[in-house]
Order: sequence, then structure tokens, then C-alpha cells
Amino acid sequence: MSAAAVEEPMEQPTLLEAAELISGQFPGYRVEIVGSQIAVTPPPNASHSKSLSRLMRVLFEAGLDGGGTDVLQGVGIWLPDGPSDYAVPDLAVVDADIDDHLIEYNCYDPAVFRLVLEVTSSNYSDDLKKKPFVYASAGVPVYVIVDRMNQRVMVLTEPDDGEYRVHAVHHPGQSFTLPESIGASVTLSVDDVLTAKK
Repeated sequence: MSAAAVEEPMEQPTLLEAAELISGQFPGYRVEIVGSQIAVTPPPNASHSKSLSRLMRVLFEAGLDGGGTDVLQGVGIWLPDGPSDYAVPDLAVVDADIDDHLIEYNCYDPAVFRLVLEVTSSNYSDDLKKKPFVYASAGVPVYVIVDRMNQRVMVLTEPDDGEYRVHAVHHPGQSFTLPESIGASVTLSVDDVLTAKK
């Protein structure tokens, strides 16, 4: 009679380890952990990128890139609602000393984020439902959603206990001004940041 082989139980990777594995297997995809779930988003299309470029130009012209603030794309924000949660907003206005506030996994303390912005794409449900909660919980003062599916721009402010108290919705043909707390007065046209429905 032969003895059966004894197998060691396989150790499961942590969420961060799994996210890193996925990132390595899908270069160019955005990997986030939101609500203790891994979200994987394919590279953006041209329409998405055009919206970001238009927004960045206006923010640069307002003087938000340099001095006390920087305008950055794709920088990670560490989220307090899970042990390894983080998001990678499309665009952020951050304090210039962000490098001094690295937490883990190339993600930074939410206290240095003055504004986060998402341009909706295939994960629009996360941008509209999950991320308002996590960004408000993190205390990010301004969350802007360029909602291409519904052709509107939403500016959420005054985070309190996991929600934004103020929701301003702007439609094509309208302009809006971002709160000066981001470091400058910036007025944007909805038409300039929205592109064709995708």
C-alpha cells in the first residue's frame, strides 16, 4: 500500500498581489481596487482622450500646473474604505508636494488631492455609483464626472460621511465654474469637455 502524496495548501494572493498580476498580464489597462473588488478597464478610446486633453489645457491655462499644485493623469489615490483599496482617476489636481505623501503601491494620501475627475467609459457604473462614495469617504473636496453616456458634467462637492452633499449637474450649452479651493477659478464649457456619445 502506497501513501498518498500530501499537498501543501496553495496560498491565495492578496488583492494587491492579484491586481499587480493582472496589470502585468494586461499592459495599458487600468487596474483598481474599489470596494474591495478588482476593476479592470481597457485603454481609453480617442473620444475619452480628447476630453481629457481639453480639460488639461484649461487647467494649465488657469495656472494649476506649477507653483502650489500639479495637474496629473493616472496617479493612484489610496482609499480608506478597504485594507488595499485604491483608484486611479483619469485626472487630478494635487498639492505640489505629492511626492512626499506616497503610501503604497504608487498610491498617494487622499489629503493631497484637491480634485479628481473621471471621464466615463466602459466602467461608467463605477464612476457614477461606487466612486462618489469612495472619493467622498477619502475626503476629496471636488469630484468631477464627465458623463459622456448621458451628455452631462457633474460636479460633486462638500464630502461628508461617505457622500457629497452638493451635486451640480451641467448640460450641453452651459458653462460652470469649479470651486476656487482647487487653487484657481476655472470656468469650463460643457460642450468643450463632452465629445460624441461612446
